[in-house]
Amino acid sequence: MSEQDGASPEEIMWEGRFITAKRRGRWEYVGRARGIHAAVILAVDEAADGRHVLLVDQYRVPLGRRCIELPAGLVGDHDEGEEAVLAATRELEEETGYLSGRMEALGEFFSSPGMVSESFTLFRAHDLMKTGDGGGVEGEDIRVHRVPLDRIQDRIAAWRTEGFAIDVKLLLLLGAGIVG
Repeated sequence: MSEQDGASPEEIMWEGRFITAKRRGRWEYVGRARGIHAAVILAVDEAADGRHVLLVDQYRVPLGRRCIELPAGLVGDHDEGEEAVLAATRELEEETGYLSGRMEALGEFFSSPGMVSESFTLFRAHDLMKTGDGGGVEGEDIRVHRVPLDRIQDRIAAWRTEGFAIDVKLLLLLGAGIVG
């Protein structure tokens, strides 16, 4: 694709509640509807028994299987004026049962820019306190995993062997140095 294609007007081909299929020049892609974006949370529990990262898994229809992921959620899907940090705090507690004393924004990222215009803000959760079991809201069937950071490579390899999909954002835990 050339920059010239990027200058073409955007055409909406189909729009649903959460996603929109679009075309610009010869390029087809998907974006979030209504300006919704995502908040992704890297939560490391610094406890007496060591450093553990909080991960979740849930069934993902597009993949046809459960996927291991960082906790995440949509910003503004219920309240258009919602701030990303508030969504991150809410989603972390809903999905994992942990409340963060402080959220640190690490920046905006794009997961698959060749076909999706969606971005997410990555947050690092600090000063975690367990408040419940997590699992998401009704009907989400989210399973929580508290994994020792020094065993993360082995655990991801085992999940892969068990048939789980692995979200690309878990590469953060395998060597990008953000957890440090």
